[in-house]
Amino acid sequence: MTSRKSSFVIVYHRQPYEEAIENGRPVFRENKSPNGIVPALKGFFSTAKDAVWVAWKQAPASGKANFERTVRIKDSYGEYDVVRLPLTPEQVKAFYHVTSKEALWPILHSFPGMFNYGPADWENFREVNRLFAEAACEQAADDALIWVHDYNLWLVPFYIRQIKPNARIAFFHHTPFPAPDVFNVLPWREEILASLLSCDMVGFHIPRYSENFVSVACSLMGATREEVRPAELPFHPTGVALAEPSVTTALAYQGRRIGIDAWPIGANPRVIDAYLATEKARKRVAQIESEIGDRRLLMSVGRVDYVKGTKEMLEAFGRLLERRPDLREKVKLFCVCVAPADGMSAYRAAQREVERLVGAINGKYGNLSWTPIMLSTRGVPFEELVCYYRAADVCLVTPLRDGLNLVAKEFIGAQGEDPGVLVLSEFAGAAVELPEAVLVNPYSHRNMDANLDRALDMDCAERQQRLAAMNERVRRWDVDHWATHVRERFDGVPAVGDSLDRDAA
Repeated sequence: MTSRKSSFVIVYHRQPYEEAIENGRPVFRENKSPNGIVPALKGFFSTAKDAVWVAWKQAPASGKANFERTVRIKDSYGEYDVVRLPLTPEQVKAFYHVTSKEALWPILHSFPGMFNYGPADWENFREVNRLFAEAACEQAADDALIWVHDYNLWLVPFYIRQIKPNARIAFFHHTPFPAPDVFNVLPWREEILASLLSCDMVGFHIPRYSENFVSVACSLMGATREEVRPAELPFHPTGVALAEPSVTTALAYQGRRIGIDAWPIGANPRVIDAYLATEKARKRVAQIESEIGDRRLLMSVGRVDYVKGTKEMLEAFGRLLERRPDLREKVKLFCVCVAPADGMSAYRAAQREVERLVGAINGKYGNLSWTPIMLSTRGVPFEELVCYYRAADVCLVTPLRDGLNLVAKEFIGAQGEDPGVLVLSEFAGAAVELPEAVLVNPYSHRNMDANLDRALDMDCAERQQRLAAMNERVRRWDVDHWATHVRERFDGVPAVGDSLDRDAA
């Protein structure tokens, strides 16, 4: 553990490694997948020698006496401290499983009918956020940059500002941010916004979500737009359900300037390329293609969640087999739908519905030699997934709402000379970057059916043309480009006390 204070602190609920017990002792392994949010954030450690990561870990049932609060990690990203906040099982359940997932999650994804106010424990949510803020401030220098991540830590910036008024605070949303009429369902709306407006910079994946935040900040809290610019690539400003022609880049509030950023995290296509070039990967792709034979392989990758559209996707696949008997025994769907962790009661009904639909479709159309759907409720290793991406004819990414969705970008990055087709929901943030995908409205049966047919019937020339445009964008605006952009925005965050009219980066 370093004794000096850190100039850069990341605050995120997840730990930046995979923890296992070997011979009675904890072992910390680097994340298996090189893609995703955690590896992207760890990439910032290469340029911040004294960086610290603050996360939570459930304290053992025996208590906190022997809890190792700080661990020193050394991996391919560098050497850094991880400070773990010990939470009791009761705190975890109330903070994460109930308040975050049953009250906040449905509002973020514009499902106010799923909002469950009754069991929410806001006092516990406040307390956990305060503990995160205190843990971050213990590690941070007075003028440090503290980067807070995601909605379940909404109140952390407020407490940090109280403890370290000169700290530079940034916040990044990995989820959607809803329109004001939906966000305002939350009875804690002013408290949440007051905390976010304590930041120096608030970031989102796409302009629609940053504009939703700006709208509610202006209408509810009296903030004013200080700077508005036209939306630029990689965003398409019109013609897509989540498009925005302009984007606010700064707000003024109570004499302070708050930078607003909309920039989507990227995939790491070079890592995908490197693995698919190996002999092991080539053999695995050939094996998958041999097992599939002359059938068409469709795949879907996600986790159990009513916002992910798995139910709607499975229903569309069932309708495909019903209306096109010629495709029976000629298609196979590989559905990866990772089961929720224990305690996630908000997703139990969604998991039961997925399992029911898979059983019903397989029972109705399957036979001894053909099972229409192969369902995996366990996570599939990244190396295995990219081999399936390369072999697949169609990738179905059909959320009802999603902050971004990296699966879509990973699938594009894994395609070869005879590419598959990306079927992408209009309501995934990635659709604003990838309009050449076959865009679908998962709320419309007719739209889903017509576009699934279109994807399956598309000739090679059109598939190659669509892929070329998306592949160029995925590779140009990759995870390294995202990191460079964020660092530039960080460099433009002024020290507290600088004048309002100072130019932003």
